Amino acid sequence: MPAVNFRIRWPDGQEMSGYSPSTLIYEHLSPGASYALEDFLLRAENALNAASERVREVKGFYCSSAMDTLGALRHQARRYQGGSVQILDMQTAHAGQVNSGWSSF
Repeated sequence: MPAVNFRIRWPDGQEMSGYSPSTLIYEHLSPGASYALEDFLLRAENALNAASERVREVKGFYCSSAMDTLGALRHQARRYQGGSVQILDMQTAHAGQVNSGWSSF
């Protein structure tokens, strides 16, 4: 199953990487787009929950990496009282190409 590695820029300019185990994230976030902080969190939550559910449908278990990414996003978002989050890049990675660097959150 293809996965997606993505990079975002927080309201203070800090950049971080994230991981989705499914391309379903493209239905919720778009490369180059900017979202108000709360909108971004809602979109990310919906995307990562849907991606984890997709893994469960295919493999029989939820994706802990997707939930780790979501937790890291929520944790980082607490530092801001507004502003926008920009999606800098989204790259689809096929089996064997997944960047485990998402943990830089």
